[in-house]
Amino acid sequence: MFETIAIAAKPHAQNINEILTATCNWLLEHGVTVRIEDRIGHLVGVPVERMPRKEMLRGADLVIVFGGDGTFISVANAALKLDVPMLGVNVGSLGFLTEVTLDEHYESLSAILDGKYRIDERIAITAKVISASSQPRHFLAVNDFVINKEAIARMVDIRTYVDGVSVSRYRGDGLIVSTPTGSTAYSLAAGGPIVYPTLGVFVLSPICPHTLTNRPIVVPDHVTVKTRLYSKGQVVNLTIDGQEAIPLLDGDEVIITKAKEKLRLVQTLDTDYYSILRKKLSWGRNLGQE
Repeated sequence: MFETIAIAAKPHAQNINEILTATCNWLLEHGVTVRIEDRIGHLVGVPVERMPRKEMLRGADLVIVFGGDGTFISVANAALKLDVPMLGVNVGSLGFLTEVTLDEHYESLSAILDGKYRIDERIAITAKVISASSQPRHFLAVNDFVINKEAIARMVDIRTYVDGVSVSRYRGDGLIVSTPTGSTAYSLAAGGPIVYPTLGVFVLSPICPHTLTNRPIVVPDHVTVKTRLYSKGQVVNLTIDGQEAIPLLDGDEVIITKAKEKLRLVQTLDTDYYSILRKKLSWGRNLGQE
């Protein structure tokens, strides 16, 4: 039962105040306790609880995110840690994670409140950064970790190992380690495969590799992926889900493993991943569908 529902949103989305007010009204009329993230509370014209994000999520049965995938990912890290299921409503552009459209979100909410839903569990990944200049640092990602350089004209050297066995010495613009969920994000743009989102794998996608035979590789999610950076003094960053970037130094290691936390997406029973791909990527447009 979803008795307490939290709501987060992209503050500057078009007509977001009308959307949030109408949705809150609808939920209240259906007997749901509604919490709104405090930074968007001023956009809602009905009396609901306004709370900081972590407090809002603590004890919630579901969080609805209005926005695009960037907004969804920004909420997902906290929702993962507090084990709160998520529902994304797309008021952005592409939106693989915000699967529900505005036109259908009341219909979807009605089905979910009636118990006609399933929980789609996705893996998340952790990174441990080991550096001679600082204590080990730990990070959590839903989509990907990206090691990438800032300089345009110089290559970065990343030596990569899986369970201690050397895979490759990647020289190029960087390396993406993604989850299946993240396979439709930056990894896809770098030539990586689309991976069914509930599979237990990681994708290693080199970015503009100097050696053209360095291709993306899919590995099981029970392995440990270790990278060691040889940057020769140039500026290199580790980017977490496109939300945060930290500098890496020559000799730093990034150790990536499957997280104990899982991303839990609430979906209606008629949700079809392949129809999402067709719609978002315009597959078969003007050719018709069987």
